[in-house]
Amino acid sequence: MNLKEFAARIGLSQTTVSRAMSGYPEVKPETRARVLEAAERLGYRPNISAQRLATGRAGAIGIVFQGGGRFGPHSSEFMGGLSTRLQEDGIDILVSTVETEAEEEAAYRRFAASKRVDAVILHMPACTDARIALLQALDLPFIVHGRSEAQKPFAFLDIDNFGAIETATRHLAGLGHRRIALINGDTVSTYARDRDDGFRAALAAHGIAVDPTLVGHGEFTDETGFRLMQSFLAQRPAPTAVIAGSMMSALGAMRAIRIAGLTVGQDVSLIAHDDVFPYLSPDNLVPAVTTTQSPIRAAGERIGDMALRLLQGEAPERLQDVWPVDFLIRGSTGPAPG
Repeated sequence: MNLKEFAARIGLSQTTVSRAMSGYPEVKPETRARVLEAAERLGYRPNISAQRLATGRAGAIGIVFQGGGRFGPHSSEFMGGLSTRLQEDGIDILVSTVETEAEEEAAYRRFAASKRVDAVILHMPACTDARIALLQALDLPFIVHGRSEAQKPFAFLDIDNFGAIETATRHLAGLGHRRIALINGDTVSTYARDRDDGFRAALAAHGIAVDPTLVGHGEFTDETGFRLMQSFLAQRPAPTAVIAGSMMSALGAMRAIRIAGLTVGQDVSLIAHDDVFPYLSPDNLVPAVTTTQSPIRAAGERIGDMALRLLQGEAPERLQDVWPVDFLIRGSTGPAPG
C-alpha cells in the first residue's frame, strides 16, 4: 500500500505518518510507536526516495577508514552491529577508504559538501583529534567511537579501557606476578593511552616498577602478538604474565609461549581483552582464556541508535556514554611460578 492508503488505515494524516517514520522530534513518542507498530503489522514500507526528498535527508551515515590495516576483524564486527541498527530505520552506510590524513580530511569535506550523508561515525580517535574540530566546523553531525579532548562537547560511546586493564593488572599482581608484560595499541589513540595508564596505576598500587622492555605496541594481529611475546620472553628475567589488547594478539602470544616450551596458565599467565568475535571464543581455547570483555558489535548497534537520536535533535552532550567492562576469570591465569 502507498502512504495515503496506510495513513487512512490507521486514522492519521499523511504528514504525521511520514514525520513519525522519519524520526522527527516533534512527533510524540507514543504516536511514533503507534505508526511503527502498524507499519510492521500491515507490512507497510515507505517509498525511500520520496521520503528522502520530503525530509531533505540523505538517508545514509558515513564512515571513513584510513589505511587497509584499520579495517580488520574489529571493524567488521563493529560495522555489523552498526548496520543491524541502521537497517531498522532504512538507513544506509556509505564507506570511504583512504590512505593519508589529507585524504581523510578531503573525504569528510566531500561528505559535507555533497550532502550524501546525514552524519558520520568517527572511529579510533586520537587523544587530541583534529577530525573532531573539522566536523564541528563543517556542521556535519557525528558520533565518536571512543573519547578525545576537544573544546566543544560531542557525542561519543566508549568503554572503560583504563578500568579494564587496571583490573586485569591488579588480578595478576594479586596472584604474585611481578614481571607483567602488556601488548597494547598505539598510544596516540585514546583507548591505548587509557589502557597504558590503567596498567601503570595498578603496578604502582602494588609497588611494582614499570619495565619499558615489557610494554609493546602495534596492530592487534596474531603476528604482532607473536613477535612481541617472543621479545618479552627473551628478557631476563622473563615475564610470568602478559596482558594482550585483543583476542587476536592473544593467539599470537599463546603460540610464542608454547614454542618457548612453556605452559599458558602455569609458567606464563595470560589475560586478553575480548571484543566478542563469533568465531573466536576464549572458552574454547586451551586453556580457556581469562578476559576483560565488551562486545564491539553491541557498541556498533548502540552508536547507530545514538546517531539516529542525534539526527532527531538530541544534544551531543546528552549522547555521551562509557560502558563498564566485564572481567571473566578462566584457566589461563594462575599464581606466579615459584
